[in-house]
Amino acid sequence: MEKQIHIAMLIGSLTKGGAERVLVNLADYFAEKGYPVTMVTQYQKENEYPLNEKVKRVISDITPEETTGSRIVNFVRRFRKLRKIWKSEKPDVILSFIGKNNMMAILTSRFLKIPVAVSVRADPAQEYYNTWMRVAARHLFAKADGVILQTRQCFDFFPEKVRDKAVILKNPVSPVFFRERYEGEREKTIVAVGRIDENKNHEMLIKAFAGIAEEFPDYKLIIYGDGECRDRLIKMTEELGYADRILLPGSVDHVAEAIYRTRVFVLPSNTEGVPNTLIEAMLMGLTVIATDCPCGGPADLIEDGVNGILTPVGEVKTMKENLRYLIKNLQISDEMGSEARKTADIYHPERVYGAWEEYLNSLCKSSE
Repeated sequence: MEKQIHIAMLIGSLTKGGAERVLVNLADYFAEKGYPVTMVTQYQKENEYPLNEKVKRVISDITPEETTGSRIVNFVRRFRKLRKIWKSEKPDVILSFIGKNNMMAILTSRFLKIPVAVSVRADPAQEYYNTWMRVAARHLFAKADGVILQTRQCFDFFPEKVRDKAVILKNPVSPVFFRERYEGEREKTIVAVGRIDENKNHEMLIKAFAGIAEEFPDYKLIIYGDGECRDRLIKMTEELGYADRILLPGSVDHVAEAIYRTRVFVLPSNTEGVPNTLIEAMLMGLTVIATDCPCGGPADLIEDGVNGILTPVGEVKTMKENLRYLIKNLQISDEMGSEARKTADIYHPERVYGAWEEYLNSLCKSSE
């Protein structure tokens, strides 16, 4: 039997978010298949996704005793510590997720003869949000062995020497979302799931729901997730007079159960890669509305009016009209949900995980 490669994965932490969930899903898959997997995170925080017990966890941040008042000294020490981890763990391939982690993975592994694959999980223009980061990403990614992007639009951000080595790999999704569509009477609930920050723009959704709340008094809006905007949005619901019908209960461990019987799922983001929460909702046959945001992830998933509705970014009025339309036309809403369920064929676990497995193995073989 051929020796299975040792995969090291790098990310900031495993706190609950889309990219973190994808990486934890990948770690679980590879570990269960017998691959040695080392998860390297800069931090270990509360409210993290549980990690498979077969996966080794390594923290790369410097300790309080190693920290100085100099940012340059601290950076050098973090750099050396991460490079030391690669030398010690001796992985056959490094898979890095998100922003500066990708740059650090490339830089700290130079001349160690370990292939590196970097993955951009959102709109590159947002993930690399200032001039120096954009210049660095475009230059450094050319030195990576592999580049994983989310949509075709992402390719436009990078020069040709990066595009030539870039691929699109679909997000692996937890098996709990692969289930038959619920065909009973649905809860009169509109739901959203995700980190509650400015980019996710749940404020727009709250305003839209408030605009139809009197028209549909039996309906409520629930936004699952946590983040820096949650307290402000809770206060906003109180000021609107809908605190009993617009709920922000925080993160939940069993998202699939929480949203399975609901009427409409909404993704109101300003920017997205390919959002796992939208994929998961579609897999279960929910009727979905998503903003047609860069870098094109929702538009790749939704055929407008067929398996969901695309709505312009930030437009409260259009979101309100779309919500009203789906609530008033339940048969059409259910037909869209049934079409959305067909996404399961594209995201079948064996197909998606198999593509990641083949890709990482190919990087190791090409570096021999």
